[in-house]
Amino acid sequence: MMKEDKWGFIDQTGKEIIPCIYDDCPEPFSEGLAKVGKNGNRGFIDSTGKEVIPCIYDDAGSFSEDLVPVKKNDKQGFIDSTGKEIIPCIYDDAGLFSENLVQVKKNNKWGFIDPTGKEIIPCIYDDASSFSEGVVPVAKAGKWGFIDKTGKEIVPWIYEDVFPFSEGLTSVKKNGKWGFIDKTGKEVVPCIYDDTNPMSEGLATVKKNGKWGFIDKTGKEIVSYIYDDTNPVSDGLAPVEKDGKWGFMDKTGKEVIPCIYADANSFSEGLAKVMKNDKQGFINKTGKEVIPCIYDDANSFSEGLAAVVKNDKQGFINKTGKEIVPCIYEYADPFSEGLAIVVKNDKYGFIDKTGKEVIPCIYDDANPFSEGLAKVEKNEKWGFINKTGKEVIPCVYDYDRAGSFLNGLASVVKAGKWAFIDKTGKEVISCAYDYVSSYSEGLASVTKNDKMGFINKRGKEVIPCIYDDALPFSEGLAKVVKNDKQGFINKKGKEVISCIYDDTDSFSEGLAPVMKSDKWGFIDPMGKEVIPCIYNDANSFSEGLAPVKKNGKWGFIDSKGKEVIPCIYDDAFPISEGLATVKKNDKRGFIDKTGKEVIPCIYDEANSFSEGAAAVLFNGEWGLIILKQRQ
Repeated sequence: MMKEDKWGFIDQTGKEIIPCIYDDCPEPFSEGLAKVGKNGNRGFIDSTGKEVIPCIYDDAGSFSEDLVPVKKNDKQGFIDSTGKEIIPCIYDDAGLFSENLVQVKKNNKWGFIDPTGKEIIPCIYDDASSFSEGVVPVAKAGKWGFIDKTGKEIVPWIYEDVFPFSEGLTSVKKNGKWGFIDKTGKEVVPCIYDDTNPMSEGLATVKKNGKWGFIDKTGKEIVSYIYDDTNPVSDGLAPVEKDGKWGFMDKTGKEVIPCIYADANSFSEGLAKVMKNDKQGFINKTGKEVIPCIYDDANSFSEGLAAVVKNDKQGFINKTGKEIVPCIYEYADPFSEGLAIVVKNDKYGFIDKTGKEVIPCIYDDANPFSEGLAKVEKNEKWGFINKTGKEVIPCVYDYDRAGSFLNGLASVVKAGKWAFIDKTGKEVISCAYDYVSSYSEGLASVTKNDKMGFINKRGKEVIPCIYDDALPFSEGLAKVVKNDKQGFINKKGKEVISCIYDDTDSFSEGLAPVMKSDKWGFIDPMGKEVIPCIYNDANSFSEGLAPVKKNGKWGFIDSKGKEVIPCIYDDAFPISEGLATVKKNDKRGFIDKTGKEVIPCIYDEANSFSEGAAAVLFNGEWGLIILKQRQ
């Protein structure tokens, strides 16, 4: 809200919870923080109004994968939610993290870095988008193509515009028209359309001569071009608009629900919200109006109930339309663990699914239940209540960035330091850290004086804070970073794998791929380099073999490093159900563990075997190969 040219925040009841002191309209809260502007600079506040990241940046973006881009002295970098500068401000521009990589601009060219700031794909492109399904659109010399996460070109630079992949296909523009290509670059749907939307449940909306229709993944026209507007398929049905009214069609193109509604949302949990005469209700998949259009507003169903608004008050209905909770509340949250937050007279409480107010509306704020406890605020302090309303952990903690309970513990903040409490309220780990993460395999990473280490559930610092970065434990080991090199430690803190590698991957079947001096090899959990770093690329082991790349070709090695299948393929994927997909002369087939080509390389595309079947593309048609029987 704005007051006297300054901006602040109000809650759902209209109560001013953060004073109007900011120059710009604050953005909505995301990951517990909201971006604000003061004196021409940007920073972040939490929901109590505390400025957890000071307003010192020229600009700031949104959080993505726990990091947010910030701008300082006309250069961009990334900070975490504590304000720590994870990636220094050295880039001309930057996007948002997606699939663990983000596009960055340097010297007017784009490339990609990982969350540690390592440049995975060099800055050589004119433009770049975000990764989706393992590939990303990039531009060169005015045209767009696609590369994978290694920077390998998988689709050449021949398109005027492109979109990210969805369901294995992406829409591309050529000579002013749109079509679809697969990940090999094959144009499976020709560029003949004026506009397109991404694939959803096997169908895509396409526009021709001012009208919309639907095609499948082969380009077959499923629905003629008769609609003014459309939305993607969801739960087997798609909203469609004709002559200003909305209805629904199925995947065969049959208009199963006539176009009679002023507006319509996609189906969810078997029901779709519709609008008629400025009122909202719900229909089922037969078109029956199971909940009449009598509400001013309605939310989606959660745990069998939906919040609705009537005469500016909220309540809840079930899927038959019965008003389980009367519309008497100023605000109501979706149900969680059988209870829902409600607001009455500016105070928060909880109701059950019968509408009974099991916890009275006496709190200044409240969060949903997690592991039987809910975080509540009273007199600007936070604590926890159980489902009977008993305050099992008193409201003594500073602000609501404290976490909900997970595996019996919750992180809390007191005097600017983080700690962990158990469900009795006992502070099992004292307030001594600048930041703490969630537990994984019994340990949690912590930050102290810009260095990271690990604590156990008793709060003992079992691994000292000496690392530049640390990831959660997996299979008894955690990847750590020291002086820009990567290694692994065990739960005792022993550096079983020294920080000497440029890159590493996860352990599988007792071995992990590692990179040193641009070459890949494999180490065991003790750090022994059992397979030397001699390969251009490598994937993890599966069923006793790992794909490796040498001199531009792929083959397979066993756990002793023996090349059991020679490096003769253009591409190769891990073994699945005894067979591996391989690529030769731009065609795909399958080999067994001896290297025998049991299914010839004749397919344009081939997926790995799963439950005895593999999907393959041949002459523009998809089919299934069934083990011991072809279809």
